[in-house]
Amino acid sequence: MQSGAGKRRANLHPDVLKLGLVSFLTDLSSEMVFSVFAVFFTTIAGASSALLGLIEGLADLSASSLNYWAGWMSDRSGQRKWFATAGYGFSTLAKMILLVSSSIVGLSLFRVIERLGKGFRGPPRDAWLSSIAAKESRGYAFGVHKALDKSGAVLGPLVAYGLLKWLGESASTYATLFWVAFVPAVIAVLVLARMKDRPGQPHARESVRDNWQQLSPGFKRFLAPAGVFALAYFSLGFILLKAHDVGFGITDVVLLYALFNATCVVAAPLVGRLGDKVGRSRIVVLGYALYAGINLWLVFAGSRWEMVAIFCIYGVFYAVEDAQSKAFIADLEPERRATAVGVYNFVTGVLYLPASLVAGSLWAWSPALAFGLSAVLSVLAIAVFVVLRPARLHLKHE
Repeated sequence: MQSGAGKRRANLHPDVLKLGLVSFLTDLSSEMVFSVFAVFFTTIAGASSALLGLIEGLADLSASSLNYWAGWMSDRSGQRKWFATAGYGFSTLAKMILLVSSSIVGLSLFRVIERLGKGFRGPPRDAWLSSIAAKESRGYAFGVHKALDKSGAVLGPLVAYGLLKWLGESASTYATLFWVAFVPAVIAVLVLARMKDRPGQPHARESVRDNWQQLSPGFKRFLAPAGVFALAYFSLGFILLKAHDVGFGITDVVLLYALFNATCVVAAPLVGRLGDKVGRSRIVVLGYALYAGINLWLVFAGSRWEMVAIFCIYGVFYAVEDAQSKAFIADLEPERRATAVGVYNFVTGVLYLPASLVAGSLWAWSPALAFGLSAVLSVLAIAVFVVLRPARLHLKHE
């Protein structure tokens, strides 16, 4: 009996890998485009850097704007596959804009609409993933999914780099790149369309207000430390700037970004297994602690080897924060998982904007202040999590 249980824990449901493949293909496609988008938008299309900043801000906002609504609608209808497929399909259709237009307006529409698809598909997909992953191996399942997802983020920029090196940097090369990027996006939707749905329990008469009231007390408590931590979690771009200040060239900084993604790919399944063994509450606190340590180190870091080490640790942190927080939410909220993920994404997404704005203001004064504030807020998030104990409150209501 114990041997059979251990085997079940070790095995993943095949649909976990299929959803991971969908995310891999989509990220491969998207990162091919995003890795060159800023340069293409400003140098080929002729947009200003100020407009680029506005469009990127609107893209981030659009990615979080539909999270709550998509999660609520998915839980209300019980449908997972339809909403996830629509979200992936929406992002794929947005890429068609790149195939027919290279104008500033067309590129701007693509960037915002593509992120709307991401916001629409995220909560239903994560609820779908949690339903096919056994509780005792849920962290591992989310870790494997994140590893496959980030593998696309590693490979996409490398494919774009290879095409630009091979064909030369010109408008026609970018057009070819956009066509190549469109192919895996289409394949991803086809793979998803052939998968069997795992619908949840529908709540057909449940309004948004009723839906919020029915969310578990443990999940609502988790939003407090998650919100505090979101204020500490500023853009990775500031760490890239720190690396540049320390002495890395622009090409080297790109390689550091690839190192971060590669570390995340390796760490995500391992961290997931650790969470399954020691409990996801400890893993969430570990993520906050890692981020506090990273930022404290950044206050004093002044050498290239330190920045290499920091980017490796950052990859481990990202594997904890982005994947295991979703597994933790699935534990806290068994009935309305899509809504819970949507609420979490919306709350943290809204708070990421002021976090980066504050970090940018402090950076102009002193980069050490930006990193120091982030470290303090991360420690505060740990304190709030320990005091509120969302997982223990959840167990009392089971």
